[in-house]
Amino acid sequence: MHRQAEPGVIWRVIDTGPCCGRENMAIDEALFRCFDPAVSQPVLRLYGWQPPALSLGRFQKAGDDLGLTRCRADNLTIVRRITGGGAIWHADELTYSLVCSPAQIPPAASVKESFRVLTSFLLSFYRTLGLQADYAVDLAPAGSRLGQRTPLCFAGKESYDIMLHGRKIGGNAQRRSREIIFQHGSIPLQNRVEQGLQYLKIRPQGLEQATTCLADEGIAVGYDQLKQALQQQFAGQLGATLQSGGLTEQERDLSEKLMQEKYRTDHWNLEGEEP
Repeated sequence: MHRQAEPGVIWRVIDTGPCCGRENMAIDEALFRCFDPAVSQPVLRLYGWQPPALSLGRFQKAGDDLGLTRCRADNLTIVRRITGGGAIWHADELTYSLVCSPAQIPPAASVKESFRVLTSFLLSFYRTLGLQADYAVDLAPAGSRLGQRTPLCFAGKESYDIMLHGRKIGGNAQRRSREIIFQHGSIPLQNRVEQGLQYLKIRPQGLEQATTCLADEGIAVGYDQLKQALQQQFAGQLGATLQSGGLTEQERDLSEKLMQEKYRTDHWNLEGEEP
């Protein structure tokens, strides 16, 4: 049984702005690895991707799902996440990651239920923009299956994926270790799915019609305003106090080490082999 979340937990907010794919994943892993559930403050990170990149799930086989010849010809950045799932094309999006212990969030009856707790701020964020947002599990017909593996993340539906009028928006993934919860996810501003599809060996049919983005939904709010709205909903849904700051020296040093020794290598990014 989880303990009750501490009232008014202070979360560090780290806005790193747009970074390259390798740096983004190195920072996310550094935040995860530096977190001590006994003493660390929980972290909410906001970031973007520049230039666009494709991320693979932790256990995905690059050669099975991607047309690597096309990827190399276009000098595409491919990075591997520390979370599972399928490939994600990152461009024109607001991305978040968070690191916390179970005691630092509202109580959840199970690991799966914690996913609902930690995506509730996204649901309320979309609703404050005037959008009818629902979880996939709440819309699924009786007997339907969710969570089937797909080469592209946006082609599949997990229970707590967020749907707008039956279309999926963004995606989220979680990892747990040593009483640490790590989660990251995307809020697409523009629909760039078509760009990512060209790098798959097998192209899912009808994906453009099954996904959406803020622009497709008629939302034309500035990037900074979106970040502000997201933080407000995060604080409200999790009962959190937000405190802006930067990476610690330990986090910065580890992210730079990971960048050089792991996220610049094909051994990790394409083969999934730890350095």
